[in-house]
Amino acid sequence: MARSEVARSEVARSEVARSEGDGPGSRVATMPFAAAMSEHPLTAHAVGEVTGAVLERIGDRPDFATVFVTPPHAGALEDVMRTVEEVLHPLVSVGCAAESVLGPHREVEQGAAVTLFAGHVGPLVPLELDAVPSESGDGLVLRGWPATIPFNPEALVLVGDPYSFPTESFLNWVDTNHPGLRVVGGMASAARGPGGNRLALGTRVRTGGAVGAFLGPGAEVATLVSQGCRPFGDPLVVTKAEHNFLYELAGRPALEQVVAQARDSLSEEEVVLLESGGLHLGRVIDEHRDHFGRGDFLVRNVVGADRSSGAIAVGDAMAVGTTVQFHLRDAATADEDLHALVTARRADAALVFTCNGRGTRLFGEPHHDVRVLTEHLGAVPMAGFFAAGELGPVGGRNFVHGFTASVALLSDRSTTPPRGPDDGQGVRFSP
Repeated sequence: MARSEVARSEVARSEVARSEGDGPGSRVATMPFAAAMSEHPLTAHAVGEVTGAVLERIGDRPDFATVFVTPPHAGALEDVMRTVEEVLHPLVSVGCAAESVLGPHREVEQGAAVTLFAGHVGPLVPLELDAVPSESGDGLVLRGWPATIPFNPEALVLVGDPYSFPTESFLNWVDTNHPGLRVVGGMASAARGPGGNRLALGTRVRTGGAVGAFLGPGAEVATLVSQGCRPFGDPLVVTKAEHNFLYELAGRPALEQVVAQARDSLSEEEVVLLESGGLHLGRVIDEHRDHFGRGDFLVRNVVGADRSSGAIAVGDAMAVGTTVQFHLRDAATADEDLHALVTARRADAALVFTCNGRGTRLFGEPHHDVRVLTEHLGAVPMAGFFAAGELGPVGGRNFVHGFTASVALLSDRSTTPPRGPDDGQGVRFSP
């Protein structure tokens, strides 16, 4: 059988249509988003399939395009981006290489694939960031942030390199200096060490920093972050801690609290899941709330324990006085959490940044996140990749997550206000 016969290309577009005018001469226009994915092993063939499919759906000159490729195509990312530019002529295109990608109806793990999303989203501003040491040596300088943005951004879509870009510090800086700006995206996952990842802004390909785009008011953006965990036991206050080591919770050794709360709240089967890596700790984001539920915690992995001291180690610093609660993560909980977050949501398209620890590694079967989103949203255009850290807002603040699915839901507003230029300058922020 020929290669072209076994290669699969999938396309989706919004099934929602709007009527423009009534009576004779009126026409129906589909929503301005499209996505396609090809699993052809030859890069030129794969990018030809996806660009041709998207061009057929929405025409050329979309405002925004994203392109994600797996390692077999990473070495030709320049050629992929050049083809997208020459065929579609997007105003801004952002791309990267990732270990696995997703597109309409399916996820491709550990195989050759190119996935493309494009849409008419109205005004936007491209972004190309680097964090470099300041001349005084007392911090970092963020280069590439625009001096002005000529609109109130709906969101910032960002793709970064986890080895060279201080994402947590950057997100803290955004929350402080641009409160309310939502950052959604992921960290490139194709490399196993510094210098191995590939990011692209248009036809410029780089191995570090971050690239992205501010999305303006032309498309409505809603975000959701599925952390895939559920709390058990009771909220506890950190009473003794050092960096990411928790020694006491509510005046008792932290490890003792884990055992007690698990014994009182979980079944024997759930305790087994805790012992096999399912134990997490949620830090309350807003301490002023009386009750805590889904979305009120920033969940971090419990990475170790010391029986002699009774301490546990967590994948984040926890200050004394912080309210925390233990969480359980497993496939069933992660499935329920994503279903709950997307139920009753509506969107015309979705950009999906899921953890490289999800997929078949967590659920034991392929296409889980795409399947759940499609079940609730319908067959809307969808694309994304498996990230080495997912970016998304929880409780009104932006964070880097692990084991999550961070999703930008796009809805058409049918507006096209004037677009503004990029005007990047250097600004200081603390690491």
